[in-house]
Amino acid sequence: MKTVVLLLISNIFMTFAWYGHLKYAKAPLFTVIMVSWLIAFAEYCFQVPANRIGYRAFSAVQLKTIQEVVSLSVFTVFSVLYLGERLKWNYLAGFALIVAAVYLIFKK
Repeated sequence: MKTVVLLLISNIFMTFAWYGHLKYAKAPLFTVIMVSWLIAFAEYCFQVPANRIGYRAFSAVQLKTIQEVVSLSVFTVFSVLYLGERLKWNYLAGFALIVAAVYLIFKK
């Protein structure tokens, strides 16, 4: 559970580093890059420990799968609440297919 919480925090930082600047299209690119790097540094402070801790219980493929599911979940909330985008049926259908992939990856 510690791994998932750390990955959740890390993905919140990374989503803002990668996509937060989209609301500020007029900001200078250099400034956006510098701010994004600073946010990404905070992201790494959670992501690296998450993977170190998680690798004791999960395979690398399972860890990456968890990270992708967390990432898509965080991004979905971010895109709706922060960017004001609509959640469409085909996005939900795609996420359902990802859940099926997760099932297969974690199947014993």
